[in-house]
Amino acid sequence: MANHKSAKTRIKRNNKRNIINSARRSRVRTFVKKALEAILTCNVEAATKAFQTAESELARAAQKGAVERHKASRIVSRLAKKLKSISK
Repeated sequence: MANHKSAKTRIKRNNKRNIINSARRSRVRTFVKKALEAILTCNVEAATKAFQTAESELARAAQKGAVERHKASRIVSRLAKKLKSISK
């Protein structure tokens, strides 16, 4: 257990951030799954809308540090590639 006041404060802050980041990552995963499901149904309009929402959530999570920036970019790229394949 921490002995210094600053160390105790860091533990509290880290726990709070962990809860927030976990919720944000979970939210991102949900939107990515919804986008993938929309793409698999080949409904271009719904897939495009779901993709835009997922892209927005990923960008925000990357900006806040909940998801690595390059990982978010990679996921968006893969989703865009799949979306493009059904919209031909």
